[in-house]
Amino acid sequence: MSKVKYYYDPDTLSYRKIERKKRTAIQFGMVFLLASALFGFLFVFIASQYIESPRERALKHELTNLQLQYDLLDKRVEGAFAALESVEERDNSIYRLYFEANPIPKEQRRAGFGGINRYKKYEGFDNSKLIIESNKRIDLLQKAIVVQSKSLDEIAILAEDKEQFLSSIPAIQPVRNKDLKHMASGYGYRTDPFTKVRKFHFGMDFTAPRGTPVYASGDGVIKRADSNSSGYGKHIRIDHGYGYMSLYAHLYKYNVRANQKVKRGDLIGYVGSTGRSEAPHLHYEVFKDNDRINPINFYYGNLTAEEYARLLEKASLENQSLD
Repeated sequence: MSKVKYYYDPDTLSYRKIERKKRTAIQFGMVFLLASALFGFLFVFIASQYIESPRERALKHELTNLQLQYDLLDKRVEGAFAALESVEERDNSIYRLYFEANPIPKEQRRAGFGGINRYKKYEGFDNSKLIIESNKRIDLLQKAIVVQSKSLDEIAILAEDKEQFLSSIPAIQPVRNKDLKHMASGYGYRTDPFTKVRKFHFGMDFTAPRGTPVYASGDGVIKRADSNSSGYGKHIRIDHGYGYMSLYAHLYKYNVRANQKVKRGDLIGYVGSTGRSEAPHLHYEVFKDNDRINPINFYYGNLTAEEYARLLEKASLENQSLD
């Protein structure tokens, strides 16, 4: 039962009962309901903006996890492309060119897919752009691998009559992995150990103890075994024919003489630190038609795929050379 309220009437000098009009009560009730609804709406709106529901938190966590998985996948695809590009470079600059086959242009190796939209089924999702981009990169990688595989099949046929050429190419690492301390510096811009100036390093430096055996990387004839070239100290040059020459510098001593014929894997000298050298190591270069080229492309003869991948990673670091 509601309380009865009174007011004092000065005219009659008495208390009179307050009569609430029905219309006023209805208006008051409507205002109350409207205010309650407005407050409730504002509360829901603010809560939706600043307070995450359990489902929203779960979806957010799932999205973060998907982004992480994509980043990891992207890095793996980048690594696969880098390894494939190394094979493609050797394929074009060595195999196809010197087996008298036309190099495959990069546009053909990286060509996309024409015709209908093959990624239409991935449209309309929250992460459609991410999904489509990932599938495009994987498709390009798969197509490039197919192109390279067919190229190598063609080269294998052309190489059947090129055994002498294949044995002459400088195709092995000149210092065995078991004898190495580490691969100190690769082909490219490096910091000079003496002047500390950034300059181009035209070979690869293999750090090994003084006296470590050095082996011929391909069949050929010893053109030089002397110290009459500035900076190289005691060094050996092997003419492999077909425009190829390999150079082995900073040796401790020789095991061959000029005009001597050697086979791939023959012991030709020992690691030293003669000439312009900061520490015992072998500086190794490869020439084609008198131009220095990256030796990293010529170690397919005695390295596994894993060893080659590790060597490629180390050789790409822009550090300080040892000569």
